Formats: sequence, structure tokens, C-alpha cells
Amino acid sequence: MRNSNYLYLQFADRIEKQIKSGVLNVGDKLPSIREVCAETGYSMSTVSKAYYEVESRSLIESRPQSGYYVSNTSARIITEPSPSSPVLKCLNIDREDLIDQVYGNMMDNNITMLSLGFPSNELLPIAKLNKGIIQATRQLPNSGTSYEQVQGNLNLRKEIARWSFTWGGSLTEHDIITTPGCTSAISHCLMTLTKPGDTIITESPAYFGILQLAKSLGLYIMELPTNMTTGIELEALKKALATKKIKLCLLMSNFSNPSGSMMPVEHKIEVVKLMEFYNVPLIEDDIHGDLYFGSSRPTNCKTYDESGIVLCCSSVSKTLAPGYRVGWVSPGKFKKEILRNKIYHTLSSPTITHEVVGDFLKNGRYENHLRKIRQILNHNCNNYINTVLESFPAGTKVSQPQGGFFLWIELDKNVDTAAFYHLAMKHNISIAPGRIFSFQDQFSNCMRLSFGLPWTNELRESIKTLGRLLHY
Repeated sequence: MRNSNYLYLQFADRIEKQIKSGVLNVGDKLPSIREVCAETGYSMSTVSKAYYEVESRSLIESRPQSGYYVSNTSARIITEPSPSSPVLKCLNIDREDLIDQVYGNMMDNNITMLSLGFPSNELLPIAKLNKGIIQATRQLPNSGTSYEQVQGNLNLRKEIARWSFTWGGSLTEHDIITTPGCTSAISHCLMTLTKPGDTIITESPAYFGILQLAKSLGLYIMELPTNMTTGIELEALKKALATKKIKLCLLMSNFSNPSGSMMPVEHKIEVVKLMEFYNVPLIEDDIHGDLYFGSSRPTNCKTYDESGIVLCCSSVSKTLAPGYRVGWVSPGKFKKEILRNKIYHTLSSPTITHEVVGDFLKNGRYENHLRKIRQILNHNCNNYINTVLESFPAGTKVSQPQGGFFLWIELDKNVDTAAFYHLAMKHNISIAPGRIFSFQDQFSNCMRLSFGLPWTNELRESIKTLGRLLHY
């Protein structure tokens, strides 16, 4: 549910109402920002944020040197994927061979990688990062060859703490532990807070890397019913926690992988209250939180954590530099235990790349980069959805994420996307079959597509090719 206390959101809601009621039709030009300011008395900032918000809802589009127009996507009719309904038991159907097949050729440039969950190099500020590497080797002691302190690069921790204000946090550098990526942060949390034989809760579908990590640690995973728009079902979560058999909960509250769901604010607040009531830690993966399509960054569960029960993990692997391995955790009341685990398993994070990212965050370049990549991903998402609706069989259900990288697609029950993966690979197109995102017998007719590649005619044709193959 959107907070309409903000003036720009109220104005955005009015524009949306005009479009959906037919007052504004596809192709109509909206008044310029200056015209709206003169007519309403709103500031340029308010009107700009309102237009950006309506654009993020796929209702209008900006055209260079021309202005804003009602987009053809405003008239599209989309059926969203069905909520999941896993069996509330801890099952463990092997998916490792299929995962190995899908990701074994991830560096093959001849394949259109719709299966990968990180941004293309063309979307990253590589030249600026290269300059940062040179600067870091000059300013670091021993040119960056020495170990960092265990808690992590101080410059980076200060900037991550400063950045926390974007989601309503008030962290300091003392509240953060750096890690070699987000998965490493989650791994430290799991190893610290669980032992083999414990049961943890996840969404369903859930990122396969997390499922496999938990399995490797000897944990049982209880997958809970999940809505593909609003995330984990709260009633199912309450019932599971009430059994008193749950060791911890692991969720993505913003733009979940693979469904793209985002928990409403009231759900985030309720989840934190439940964790506190049952004294069950929540590991929150917020790696996609900065990739929102709206006008403001969504809060996360950590925003509402007053007791330290939430361990919030994140990274720049999805926004800035996947190969730099820069991640972190805000561990709340578990800081001492997480630090001890890091000493045993990692000791130190990469020195040079963590210094580079800290500097990049410090001077506003990260914010400028995010503004650009969010706009690109938003446009990519709309182009993907339009092409899927045009070329995939009738009845195809498609998610409508408000951020992140992923489309979750549900096909006819007779389609086996694991088999379809092999058919698509004959045309040098890689997709992520739905069944790898669960240990249960579900999502066999679903797939995840990543829209982190630059939008081109070739990419459009690749998606159309998938549509043609599905018609056979």
C-alpha cells in the first residue's frame, strides 16, 4: 500500500486515475512540468517525482526532447502468476544437476543469458571504477596488499552507514561487518545462528543459491506460501512460528529473487513484530533494494527493527561491480557472534575493491549511477513484458515487479521449463527453469527471465524466439 501522505504521491494517484478512467488515453501528451507548476503551484521537484512515480507504474513514458506521454503499456491486461502453495514439510528434491547445466556456461558470449541475475557490463561505470582502483592502490597502506581489520574497511563501513538513511536506517560504522559479497554475509549468519538439523523458513520460490547453501549446512528448509506481488503469506508465517520449531527466517523483502515481489510496509512491520514475539532471528537479503523503479527507495524490515533481531545483508554485486565481491551485514544484537564466525571462515575482506566502493559511495557517483541504471532496468522490464505478452502463448502469466532484475513467468501446466531450457539452448538462449527455485515438486511450468541486459533488437528477437518455441 502506497503512503499517500506525500503530495507527489497524491498527484501521481490522480494521474493514474485519469488514465485508468479514460480521461487520458494512449498517446496523449501530459502537460510539461513547468505548465503543471504554474497551474497547481506545486514545486518542480514535486511534479518531477510524481511523473517519475507514474512512469514506474508503467502508465506513462518520457520521450527525449518531447515530454511525457501515456504509454501503450497502460492499456495492457496482465494476469499475474499464481501464489505458491508448497507442502508445509521440509522436502529436498535434488536440483543440483539442473543448476549446473544452467550456470555451467554463464561466461559464453555466444549465448543470450536471460538466466543470469546481475547487470550487463554495458550498464556499469567501468571506466570510473578503473580510476578508483589506481587511486586506492596509491592511498592504501602497502598499496592494498595488507589484510583489512576484521570488521572491514572503515571508509566503506562509514559510507554504508550513511547510505542507510535512504531506507530509514540510522546505522553507524560500528553496526556493519563487511564480507566478500551478500551470499558470504548470509552464510556467516546461517553458520552462526544454526546447527545441522535446524529448520529455517524461506519464501517459495526462493533463490536457489540460498536453498543450496542451507542444504550444505545440514539445515531443513520449510518453504512457505508466497504471493508473487506482496511476498510471503503472513498467516502461514504465523502458523509456522507458532510451532516453536523454527530456528530462523530468511526473506527478501524487496524485489525478491526470483518472483520480484515486494512486501508492503505493513507486512514488513508485522514480520518484525512476529520475529520479536517468537525470538526468531530474521536474515534479510536486501540486495535489490536500491533498484526500485518508483520515486523513493522502499524501506526494509531492518527499518522497523528496534531489538536487533534482524540481520540485514546486502551488496553492490547487483548494482555496481559483481566481481568486486563487496558485501556487508548489519547484524543487530548478533554482532559479536558474526564477527567471531568471520574470523574463523574469512578473516579479512578484499582490501582494494572495498576501498574503491567506499570512495565511490562517498562522492555521489553511486547515487548518479543508480539513477541511470534504475531507469534502464525499468524500461527493460516494460519492454520484456510487452514482448512476452505479444509472442508467448495466450494464458501466459507475467509478474509486474516494481524493481530488481527479474520477471517470473507462469506457463500452461503442460509446459516443462526444464525440458524447454534445453530446447532454448539449441537457439543459444538460456533461461532459468522454475523448479530450481524450490526443493519441492512445484514451478515446473515457470521460468525466470533477467532483464539486466541492454535492450536491443537482437534481444527482442530472442524473446520472440522463446515465444515461437512455446507455440510448438
